Amino acid sequence: MRYTDIAIIGGGLAGSTATAMLGRAGIPTVLIDPHRVYPFDFRVEKIGGDLQLERFARTGLAESVLRSATLDGENWIARFGRLLDRQPSRQYGIMYDALIAAIRNEIAGPAEFICDKVINLATSSERQRLVLANGEEISARLVVLANGLNVGLRRMLGIERLVTSFCHSISLGFDFVPVGRPAFPFAAMTYFSERPSDRIPYITLFPIGNRMRANLFTYRKADDPWLRAMRRNPVETLNAALPRLRRLTGEFDIAGDIKIRPADIFVSTGYRQAGVVLVGDAFASTCPVTGTGTDKVFTDVAQLCNVHIPAWLSTDGMGEEKITAFYDDPVKTACDAWSNAKAFSFREVSIGSGPTWQAQRWARFFGYLGRGWLRRLHNPAAAASTTQPANHFRQRPHAADRA
Repeated sequence: MRYTDIAIIGGGLAGSTATAMLGRAGIPTVLIDPHRVYPFDFRVEKIGGDLQLERFARTGLAESVLRSATLDGENWIARFGRLLDRQPSRQYGIMYDALIAAIRNEIAGPAEFICDKVINLATSSERQRLVLANGEEISARLVVLANGLNVGLRRMLGIERLVTSFCHSISLGFDFVPVGRPAFPFAAMTYFSERPSDRIPYITLFPIGNRMRANLFTYRKADDPWLRAMRRNPVETLNAALPRLRRLTGEFDIAGDIKIRPADIFVSTGYRQAGVVLVGDAFASTCPVTGTGTDKVFTDVAQLCNVHIPAWLSTDGMGEEKITAFYDDPVKTACDAWSNAKAFSFREVSIGSGPTWQAQRWARFFGYLGRGWLRRLHNPAAAASTTQPANHFRQRPHAADRA
């Protein structure tokens, strides 16, 4: 029997971040995940925005981890083939497996990693018992479930998942490549839908190393023929959906496989139990379109590791009243509520057909246009470069260099 204070199941963003934080705090912790090197997974591909970066900073890992990411520096905002604004930007592009590797590099004793799978779990108000696939047993004061969408262990404890919106959105990821030119005229760009009927809120283009990565979001059913068309004829299908995008990008190609990920919105039920706490997607999911899932993860682990676990370990037991304090944490509940509300409001403002939603789309359009006009007014050099893009933007790889 191996003894520890904290056992974390699941080595993705939430689990790896929590392990690194607890190790830095000197709290004995084991992270259990079947992948010693995290495999490719189409999930978080960029971290950005002042609020999200502030939440990441609360984990104490942001400065070191973001050295492995690519900063864009400026993001074009566009719609109807028209450049509305060139915003100073702090978006960091990084593939999910590289992000997890960078976070795991920050794990140090007394935290440790175990490459295995938990096959049995029993909890109580004192100590928790885990059984690994190799037969090893672990006794921990607290179990943190950070295993995302996997439901097996949760159901073992009577924790179920209530879906509030089936296939709420679908995310597509691919590499975006210039044709007939060495680079795009922008560092990054967010291009909003031209027509609500296309059910596309926006496409975001951003650099990761020497690649231009694209994340395209859509509100469609999982069996929509449009998704098959994107796989078979991606350039033609995208041009049909966003016909004026090429005014800003020039001719483009789509390289490599197109990754498609449908997302349900769900919440957990029966989770207020002694000895175990759920974080990130293991607790509740949100819509990737809004980009708030990462905010939820950073908020969960920061509050859990900085506030609650040190307090819980200072006294005996790990009863339900202790665990409840985390779920009722006002910082956590506010972030959860904000993320969930944004998932539904963003969908309506993107594809809603009523006059209220049409008015909001136009208000957003003119808001970006006005801010861009004011920015150019105060910076004439930026105004000139808006019509004559500079030639010093990041170079894209040749076809032979693309994976």
